Amino acid sequence: MTTTWLHENFEHTGSAFGLRIRRKLDEVQSPFQKIEMYESTDWGNVMLIDGAMMVTTRDNFFYHEMMSHAPLFTHADPKDVVIIGGGDCGTLREVLRHPGVRTAVQCDIDEQVTRMAEKYFPELCESNNDPRATVMFDDGIAYMANAAPESIDVIIVDSTDPVGPAEGLFNRAFYENCLKALRPGGLLVQQSESPLALMNLILDMRQAMADAGFKSFRTLPFPQPCYPTGWWSCTIASKEARDLTNFRKADAAAKPFDTQYYTAATHHAALSMPPIMSSALGE
Repeated sequence: MTTTWLHENFEHTGSAFGLRIRRKLDEVQSPFQKIEMYESTDWGNVMLIDGAMMVTTRDNFFYHEMMSHAPLFTHADPKDVVIIGGGDCGTLREVLRHPGVRTAVQCDIDEQVTRMAEKYFPELCESNNDPRATVMFDDGIAYMANAAPESIDVIIVDSTDPVGPAEGLFNRAFYENCLKALRPGGLLVQQSESPLALMNLILDMRQAMADAGFKSFRTLPFPQPCYPTGWWSCTIASKEARDLTNFRKADAAAKPFDTQYYTAATHHAALSMPPIMSSALGE
């Protein structure tokens, strides 16, 4: 079978990432973005949105596990979780591995992302029919604006880069609505791009969260090979002032489910901030 290479060039980092491809599987233009699916030789299936690699079979676990387990084990007792974005459903699956979670709402604006995931990443969608799950397709910004005050324990913003439909998920107005919707002790976590190449975005995001009223912050780095620079992060913000380096270590160590990356030890390691990050963030 003929093979070719699929490259995504990262102009802002002066770098690129490539995968060897067997064939193109599918393409759809939704009302919001172009979604493409490829079969690779070594990384399984690959989803691109507007030309940017979003998910591969081989490495998605880094992102989905850190975006979900890190904040859920940092919260004292998460019962009600909302995922804004997350259309590939991998974060929803990880959230629902926690037996204490009572409800998990996933609100993504683009139904086509989920339909493509159901077809080409069925393993990520295996919890979509969990009775605790609500999978909806709507504007996540409007959803949070209309959320009942103090009704959510953890909000996970599993978005694409801050352009196009996701642009409004990185500003003070959105964070103010998140803050209002969180119960006491509530946490917000957002994917926060590459600490190596996009530290200014992390700083701007944390400032917008602070301006909205969030009191404490922690940015956790983790590997993500198919994303720019291969080094990614999530930023946790708390409603009240607290030490976000404290998490339920014993519960994380005794978690009743398997993971491929996240453990209590990797969580602790991610909190041991490298000097390149601590100097930039003043921590």
